[in-house]
Amino acid sequence: VFEVVVEQKLRQPRFVLDYPIEISPLAKPRLSNAGLTERFDLFICGREMANAFSELTDPVDQRTQLEKQHNAKRAAAATESSEPNATKDDDDDSYEVTLDKDFLTALEYGMPPASRMGLGIDRLVLLLTNSESIKDAIAFPVLKVQQ
Repeated sequence: VFEVVVEQKLRQPRFVLDYPIEISPLAKPRLSNAGLTERFDLFICGREMANAFSELTDPVDQRTQLEKQHNAKRAAAATESSEPNATKDDDDDSYEVTLDKDFLTALEYGMPPASRMGLGIDRLVLLLTNSESIKDAIAFPVLKVQQ
């Protein structure tokens, strides 16, 4: 809830930095500030347009973070399914968090420093068309909800 309220108030283009480790399990932790990660998101008109972060390449830390996220997601899903009138409104809650054991094994062999950035054309279309939902900007009709 706190995150959504803040995002809606970011009208001017802005970079949001240093996310908590709890919501950024794939990002490398900041050396200068425990509990925060090397991550940023670009917000324009209250919407996330892009995100980027330094990859977490420590296999033990990565496994711990993914297991925490996996367990939290499963607990939240169990709580929602036990509520009689629960509905899913948030697109972020629609994916399953899984442990990619092959990825974790590959990390154990070693991975050089890396980073990642995501800027989707669908998010740009969302901004340019002033659409309310990312579903309105998806280019593939089969992925849209049939009415």
